[in-house]
Amino acid sequence: MTNRSYKVRFYKTEVYEGKRGSTYTVRWSVDGRRHGESFKKSALAESFRATLLVAANNGEPFDLNTGRPVSHSAPSTELTWYDFALQYVDMKWSRISANNRISTAKALTKATLALIRAEPVSYDGVDVRKALREYAFNKKRRDEAPSEYRAILAWIRRHSLPMGAWEDTKHVDAVLHALDTVLDGTPAAASSAKRYRRILNVALGYAVRQNLLRYNPMPKGREEAAAPKTSGAVDKRSLLNPHQVASLLAWIAARPRTGHRLTVFFATLYYAGLRPEEAVALRVEDAVLPATGWGELRVHTAEPEVGSHWTDDGDVHETRDLKGRAAGDTRTVPVHPALAASLRELIAWDQLKPGDLFFPGEKGGLLAGSVYRRVWAKARKAVLPEHEYNSPVGKRVYDLRHTCLTTWLNNGIPPAQVAEWAGNSVPILLSTYARCITGQIAELQQRIEGPQALPGTFGSPAVVVSPSRTPRTPGRTR
Repeated sequence: MTNRSYKVRFYKTEVYEGKRGSTYTVRWSVDGRRHGESFKKSALAESFRATLLVAANNGEPFDLNTGRPVSHSAPSTELTWYDFALQYVDMKWSRISANNRISTAKALTKATLALIRAEPVSYDGVDVRKALREYAFNKKRRDEAPSEYRAILAWIRRHSLPMGAWEDTKHVDAVLHALDTVLDGTPAAASSAKRYRRILNVALGYAVRQNLLRYNPMPKGREEAAAPKTSGAVDKRSLLNPHQVASLLAWIAARPRTGHRLTVFFATLYYAGLRPEEAVALRVEDAVLPATGWGELRVHTAEPEVGSHWTDDGDVHETRDLKGRAAGDTRTVPVHPALAASLRELIAWDQLKPGDLFFPGEKGGLLAGSVYRRVWAKARKAVLPEHEYNSPVGKRVYDLRHTCLTTWLNNGIPPAQVAEWAGNSVPILLSTYARCITGQIAELQQRIEGPQALPGTFGSPAVVVSPSRTPRTPGRTR
């Protein structure tokens, strides 16, 4: 094999005496490539060195990547990263959501392209990434790959580095760089890079448990600090005011056929703080709507839109339990009187029955995300002034939920109660919306103004000390 060599040379064991104790590093090279292994005890270092010497004297080849005799690293040198990644996808497939499957495929695609011996110059880069992301790392479609993609995947299998490559820091650095950048070399979104690192860290932890790696090579501690920083806080500029929301909903209500239904859909996000995937799954029987006053919604299902290639049943939407909740859990959300009235009118207008969806698509199925996002984008362009349209205000449909939760917090609703209604934990809620809480500064300043006052000192003209020298009393000398 091209990654093995019999040219092994050994060097004197290095001893480093530090404040926390001495370390003993065994040094050797394989075909000119230097390797080292450190130990805290001299006996351990000499034992390890003796093991390497015996292997070399017995004529055993050494691996160029790990520096170890092939018998010492057989699992990681015989199994390639590509084959391990396929095994990992198959193991995780039934345990993770469709959205997580997509993220896993993207992360593994980036890592695989960084762990090949040569660039696939004979194939188009877009086709190579598609072959990996859409077929190799999709358990459902792997056997359906067209012939041209099968050829690409066969080439990748032949050129994929062994698992032992993870013990070489240059390969680890190459993978991290791939995770943190996009195709043109510019930095990737910090949230995406962090998500891909997390996925790869779990995959390598699985490799350690399978005895394919001795340790997880992903950076930890101070080294991990080099990862892109993310902020989950909501941008205050994205929040809408009541006048803007009213104008947008009025424009949407004027649309033919589905305008009345989409208006109530967006109003549900604004008044009740539901996530879009929760609102599209909402049925008439989930709402308690008295003739007047407040009502409530009993939210128990989400229908995120992920694509038919990634769901088990082939539907575009995946039926899921509530985010961050136990299986089968239900969340009760209060319904503002204005929203309750709109929901009652929608039931009467569309003649909905208890088991019907509140907001079905035009063909009767679940409302597609592409539909409501397109309508919202058109409403923003038609209603908002140019400077507001070009700003972050209401740029995403999800900003209606952000506006709702911020309104609750700003009007004194306890964070624990808001978290319960919103389906968040209190720490996540506060870290997400801390920058958007306003209107309470004057009251808070009054609360601390008195307790922090120091009597007879700062702020009292009678005790302000002049910077000039104090005059001497007449008749007295120093």
